[in-house]
Amino acid sequence: MIGRVWHGWTTHANADVFEAVVRNEILPTMLSKAISGFRDIQLMRLVRAGHTEFATLMRFDDMDAVRAFAGEDYTRAVVHPKARDLLRRFDTRVNHYEVREIRSA
Repeated sequence: MIGRVWHGWTTHANADVFEAVVRNEILPTMLSKAISGFRDIQLMRLVRAGHTEFATLMRFDDMDAVRAFAGEDYTRAVVHPKARDLLRRFDTRVNHYEVREIRSA
């Protein structure tokens, strides 16, 4: 399994709007595409002094599934234009990790 990690930073004033756009528009659209090998996505939020940081962790079965989502240049971040407009800055490249273990309580 592959974990795809991305980060974006926004102002505190834009944080709730950014989260709403991701939750209500971007994620439903992405999930409706039914990408083979896509497992799930986590949206995480961290408030810091001066900005709010968001991170996503997407899990895929393998790199073929990642390419089906992101294209051949699979390290390029896929950032919706509405999300871009709300971010101060964001990772333009993402990291892919081999998921070695997952445990649940």
